[in-house]
Amino acid sequence: MTKIFSRVLSMWKKPSYLKLAKSGELKARAEAAVKMLQDCKLCPHLCGINRAQGEKGFCRAGEFAVVESVNPHFGEEEVLVGRHGSGTIFFGHCNLKCVFCQNYKLSQKDHGFGISLEELASAMLQLQDLGCHNINFVSPTHFAAQIIQAVAIAAEKGLHIPLVYNTGGYDTLETLELLDGIIDIYMPDIKFIDEEAAVKYLRVKGYPKAVKTAIKEMHRQVGDLKLDEDGLAYRGLLVRHLVMPGGLAGTEEIMCFLAEEISPYTYVNIMRQYYPAHLAENYPELNRRITRQEYAAAVRAAEDAGLVKLEIH
Repeated sequence: MTKIFSRVLSMWKKPSYLKLAKSGELKARAEAAVKMLQDCKLCPHLCGINRAQGEKGFCRAGEFAVVESVNPHFGEEEVLVGRHGSGTIFFGHCNLKCVFCQNYKLSQKDHGFGISLEELASAMLQLQDLGCHNINFVSPTHFAAQIIQAVAIAAEKGLHIPLVYNTGGYDTLETLELLDGIIDIYMPDIKFIDEEAAVKYLRVKGYPKAVKTAIKEMHRQVGDLKLDEDGLAYRGLLVRHLVMPGGLAGTEEIMCFLAEEISPYTYVNIMRQYYPAHLAENYPELNRRITRQEYAAAVRAAEDAGLVKLEIH
């Protein structure tokens, strides 16, 4: 009986994209992704440009994925890192323009190099060969179409570990629906809950509404975060929240949203590593680190909201 249960559990933990690959649906999704680049509406900017013909919109991304680094990463959440690290692929460009971005050279200064779909698929397989527990797509939204195509290639060549969608949260339902069954772990960062603050500090419109809608859809697809016998995540939702100086992010409201409209069992990483970067010095309210008291208040807000799965450092 135990062996049967173990076998069933093992089958359940297999990445869902393998089922899509076997049925032919993954190939169909890849073909649909190609068309999305011809009228790009991958994110809420809805630029509608033909990236396949070299046109560029808000994020400045073109036909080919731009990657800055591919390597095992040990600084991610504990449930992703394990013994051998999370296999991160850091993409260039971004569909946000955070004035405090700590990776602004990559997101705003166009660092990185263009790679083909085959090279992107090969990068995934190399990370798997190194023993990484998952493939972690960092800032993937504007390259979601290329990711889907590359996953289809990699799956045919033996890719079999979970896929993590590590996003700033500015995603559309259309793109997320195309990713349904492909992504195993969604890891959005919910940055601001107030529209005025989002426009000022992220320089985009409609972020709070978009991120709420996106997280609801992500949870619908994968549910609460699930861990295997080694404490490693293999499916579900993991939310990040960066605590900002002076409570500018609206942390209390964010935690209530997650507990009441998503799930009290939402796994939330409350991050304290904010520091002034990029253009933050031009905003006096952002030009300092957070205090211990501010971080403690964020943790209390999560606990008071009823969230029970918190990663606190």
